[in-house]
Amino acid sequence: MAGIRQFDEEAIFEKAMDLFWNKGFSETSLQELAAVTGIQRGSLYNAYQSKEAFFLRVFEVHKNSLLAQMRVALDQPKLRDSIQSYFNFIINSMTIGEPARGCLSTKVALGSGVLDAPIREALQNMLDEIEQIFKTRLSRSEDQADLRVPADEAALLLLTFTRGLVVIERVYQDKVKLNMIAQLFINLLFGNATDHCTHR
Repeated sequence: MAGIRQFDEEAIFEKAMDLFWNKGFSETSLQELAAVTGIQRGSLYNAYQSKEAFFLRVFEVHKNSLLAQMRVALDQPKLRDSIQSYFNFIINSMTIGEPARGCLSTKVALGSGVLDAPIREALQNMLDEIEQIFKTRLSRSEDQADLRVPADEAALLLLTFTRGLVVIERVYQDKVKLNMIAQLFINLLFGNATDHCTHR
């Protein structure tokens, strides 16, 4: 792709990501991307060919960063602590900023436009990778027996519940409420912490 080496991709991707995060994919124009990155519209087009192709590059960077941070959050000795740490990370990430920025992938998925196949595939791939990360963590734990459902099912529940939590954040924008809802889900997945301690 001619012209890319003229750009500091890391810098322009970060600026573009903020714009996509604020407006979603469909509502963001190539002209706005040119303005926020400081790169002429024609130069962006020559380098990336389309807004969609540019977004997919930016989204790949976002996805890799998110998955890496998820793995760190889940890397706790106790399984219940891992899931609690994951929700702490996700809720903190969603509620950063004023107004809170929410979740990039959900904003894109729920935007006003119809998603083309490459973007839909990128979103599907990210969700599949997240589900696999959950499965890996839930399956290797010595205290896996604490789960009330099999690890594969728990992974899918976590994935689906998180998407719902993202929508709740958009409507209520209440971090306390999000933490309360996450704790209710953890209790359903593992049982109440006090009950769990009593049965050991």
